[in-house]
Amino acid sequence: MAIEVKLFVRDLKLTDRMQEYVDKKVSRLDRYINNISEARVDLAHVKSARDAGDRYVAQVTIRGKGFILRSEERSDDIFTALDMAVPKIQRRIERYKGKHYQQRGDGISAADADTTETIHIDEEGEDTEIVRRKHFILTPMDEMEAIEQMELLGHEDFFLFLDANSGQINVLYKRRDGKYGVIEPEIA
Repeated sequence: MAIEVKLFVRDLKLTDRMQEYVDKKVSRLDRYINNISEARVDLAHVKSARDAGDRYVAQVTIRGKGFILRSEERSDDIFTALDMAVPKIQRRIERYKGKHYQQRGDGISAADADTTETIHIDEEGEDTEIVRRKHFILTPMDEMEAIEQMELLGHEDFFLFLDANSGQINVLYKRRDGKYGVIEPEIA
């Protein structure tokens, strides 16, 4: 069964050929992992890219019960960027399956653990205007799982997670020396 793909474009004209190509490439990802609830593809043309070979950006994001996986690739052609992003997300799926379909310490697999809490993350623009608002479901995980999830998503700076041991929302961040730190907020 092929999954429904949501396609978003920025500074590009969406053609029928592009729509068909994206559907053909991305709708088959459910062959690699079950329970994909959403597949999103963002295609963009970045005029201000330093290198002409990085002007077209293809980002593929899949969400499912207990996981969010993302890949992003840049190229001088939008089809080439997509051709590079899809195998990258397939590799991330395989890596996720290898690590998370094993049992967790509490006897529940990471894919089956679920919570319905929604957290809002606001990214502020330069003019102190909120330009994007994200909503996502938190899955309880330990710090090592948070590091793995941060890497699977391709996040380089920080990752917000629900600590399975303490039940608190923590922030994992990457330090300049390449190691990780955790911020454990307390209510005053």
